[in-house]
Amino acid sequence: MTIHPTAIVHESAKLHPSVDVGPYAVIGEGAVLGEGTTVGAHTVVEFSEIGKYNRIFHHASVGTAPQDLKFSGESAPLRMGDNNIVREYCQLNRGTKASGETRIGSNCLFCSFTHVAHDCVIGDHVIMVSFSALAGHVTLGDGCVLSAHVGIHQFVRIGAGVMASGGAMINKDVPPFCLAQGDRAVLRGVNVVGLRRSGLPPAEVKAIRKAYRDLFMGSLPMEEAIRKAKEAAPPAAAAGMIAFVEESLKTRGVTRPAAAENAAEEVAA
Repeated sequence: MTIHPTAIVHESAKLHPSVDVGPYAVIGEGAVLGEGTTVGAHTVVEFSEIGKYNRIFHHASVGTAPQDLKFSGESAPLRMGDNNIVREYCQLNRGTKASGETRIGSNCLFCSFTHVAHDCVIGDHVIMVSFSALAGHVTLGDGCVLSAHVGIHQFVRIGAGVMASGGAMINKDVPPFCLAQGDRAVLRGVNVVGLRRSGLPPAEVKAIRKAYRDLFMGSLPMEEAIRKAKEAAPPAAAAGMIAFVEESLKTRGVTRPAAAENAAEEVAA
């Protein structure tokens, strides 16, 4: 273990013997740092359970108090998996009594100046590019990519494999494997490049594209479009997209294409 002499470590903090802590860092109350984790200069980590081999760069804030007027000091830690990269000036807040935690998976990249608010749930292999921000209670599925300056409204769900273009302002749920763009965001087709990189079999990719067409490119009301898509008995990934859209209709609503002709052009790419 290497702890710089100017760093401050709270007596309740638990650090694996292999942890490195840089100059003027503050490892505060309730912090648990797993094997191989490094903490950069001037960083604050508190009320957080951090897994193995995470790299937290200088001037980041991890597990700090929620920016929520209802927060009253309750225990609701930030929990982070393994092999994440948290770059300079990131702010990852802990949770509130509403859910009891903020949860982050493994193998994620949080570029400089990104913000994760209280009670968010983030999957594995997520990338948040600089200045992207999540309001409270947002869910990001595995493999999401948020480009620079993306903003996501509280309680919105972003499905697995979504790509959000730079500057997108998202105020409704985005189905898995889709492209989202604009203010307020609209769908721009299926994230075909992401699907190919994911290693899904071609038959699964084809089924996802068919589900997208059934849901968003026809003239049926959404409830009827969902029923039609289900009748095709799609494989698991496409069935997950359909179920996601069905659930979204009960809550915030679902992001849709700007127009059917635009959807047709994009999905054929």
